[in-house]
Amino acid sequence: MKNIILSLLVVFLGSSLQGQDAITKYFDQYRDDDRFTMVSINKKMFELIANIAEEEVDAELLEMLNEMQGLKILTTQDSPQSFYKEAINKINTNDYEELMTVRDKDQNIRFMVKDQNGGKIVNELLLLVGGEEEFVLLSFVGKIYLNKIAQLAKNMDIDGIEHLEKLEK
Repeated sequence: MKNIILSLLVVFLGSSLQGQDAITKYFDQYRDDDRFTMVSINKKMFELIANIAEEEVDAELLEMLNEMQGLKILTTQDSPQSFYKEAINKINTNDYEELMTVRDKDQNIRFMVKDQNGGKIVNELLLLVGGEEEFVLLSFVGKIYLNKIAQLAKNMDIDGIEHLEKLEK
């Protein structure tokens, strides 16, 4: 019985990490490409932000900051539609549940999640933006409260993150 449970746990964790591996590979592919702006924030930075902001934010946002594992953002204005299509093809979006799609006259925005606890808390939030003017790939990993993500986005001055404010609407 232990072996069965252990095997299921390995398979579950492996499939969870496999989706993140595809995203990491995509980021790494363009990490040193001058056409892209790339931001990567690790767990330690979120912990430092939580310590500094302790008195200024509510408890739920503070907990989310402490439980964030990472944030990666990749943006470019060079051939944004082709990079959007490439990302959709390389990242297995079937591993995610589509939360929201916004299609404007010249822009596609897709919010996807891997959730936990019936959707109130998600393990990963993936944002893909492809339009006439920009491509954005954003991946938040950690214990994420969807009702707090827009508030966090408003307080971070990073290109591409402003799209998270659409979740508030």
